[in-house]
Amino acid sequence: MRNLGDGMPLSLTGSLLVAHPNMLDPNFRRAVLFISAHDAEDGALGVILNRPLDKQVADLVNEAPPEGLGDVPVFLGGPVGKNQLMFAAFEWQKGEGLKLNHNVGVDEAHLLVDEDPASIRAFVGYAGWSAGQLEAEMKQKAWILQKPTRAALAPARLPKLWFEIMRGLGPWYKMLAAAPDDPSLN
Repeated sequence: MRNLGDGMPLSLTGSLLVAHPNMLDPNFRRAVLFISAHDAEDGALGVILNRPLDKQVADLVNEAPPEGLGDVPVFLGGPVGKNQLMFAAFEWQKGEGLKLNHNVGVDEAHLLVDEDPASIRAFVGYAGWSAGQLEAEMKQKAWILQKPTRAALAPARLPKLWFEIMRGLGPWYKMLAAAPDDPSLN
């Protein structure tokens, strides 16, 4: 695999981006994102995985959704396009890892939810980076790169996923993750 430098792979597609504990941007503070597309010339596209809205599709649409889709959990996917609800399908591909199709139509989502209910998620918004922007953020150490695992992506674990990853990175990250947002409260 070719690298961009500093050991970073040429493409971050299929990776988890974990916000460094020092990241203060409220859009991404303590966020874990899945990068569904990344190209040095075109930029990157992804969704935040660990921000459930505690709503289901049926709570956000005016018409009754097709059977099985009303109960799909909705997540805040990112700061771009927050006026849109989109379905996305996660799929584990042998030898390639996790893939995310974020262009899933209602009919396809209806079929997929019958096959594997946990593979379908709904997102309000997404995250996007212009060409070179994500690479610059990686060089500034704003993100920690991780490989996704099936266990980490279990819906019940997602709200605490950032903290779990920090604890797994060692005592320094565990301490940084436990620090309050406002140090004066310590």
